Amino acid sequence: MDLTKRLEGKVALITGAASGLGAATARRLHREGAFVVVTDRDVEKGSAVAAELGERAVFHALDVTSEAAWIAVIDAVVAAQGGLDVLVNNAGVGVMGSVEDTSLEDFRFVHAVNTEGVFLGCKHAVRVMKARGGSIINMSSVAGIAGAPGLLAYCSSKGAVRTLTKSVAMHCAKNGYGIRCNSLHPAFIDTPMVDAIVNSSSNQERARAGLAKSIPLGHLGEGEDVAAAVAYLASEDAKFVTGVELPIDGGLLAQ
Repeated sequence: MDLTKRLEGKVALITGAASGLGAATARRLHREGAFVVVTDRDVEKGSAVAAELGERAVFHALDVTSEAAWIAVIDAVVAAQGGLDVLVNNAGVGVMGSVEDTSLEDFRFVHAVNTEGVFLGCKHAVRVMKARGGSIINMSSVAGIAGAPGLLAYCSSKGAVRTLTKSVAMHCAKNGYGIRCNSLHPAFIDTPMVDAIVNSSSNQERARAGLAKSIPLGHLGEGEDVAAAVAYLASEDAKFVTGVELPIDGGLLAQ
């Protein structure tokens, strides 16, 4: 299938797009024809991704925990491009810790980025999308469906994203906005976030092998595996898909 035109004419904003899944998604949506708005707190790396894409791409600095920043960026995009068709709420953080050793400060920090950031993105995307429809894709995790003992705050935040997505989907459907909202649930993907988990281990080689072994398919996922799913949900191929939670997990949740 020739996908070079599937997203032609669409404007897509991606958070946390300076590296990892966000950068992979930016490249994929751009390749399929979208105008891509790369956003991140890391100005240097985010600007580099937009520069790499060249035409049909721009960078905006964005702290997803700031409502004022969301309003400013989305309004700037609409003013410059005429609208917003796709929002990918990808920015996320993780802090290791169980229910016994996670501090309230860490818990609130993770939720501010992973949950409140998604809420703010959805709120202000709906505000500008409802005139012509659109697609919102929220990056959750397998940890938003199945618990992990040492990732309390992360699991909690991603679980909230899962049901927040369904609420947004039903609100938009019942109001006839033409906005679809879905969540993706990756397992261990070979990204800087997984690198951080591996690097925290005293035996990094064994830690990486252990993560791969936990996946039924026997290997870590790649950024492109997730980016391809984002592109599908962003396109008209998914015009009858909303409120869905889609695992990208090599069979992990099927066990």
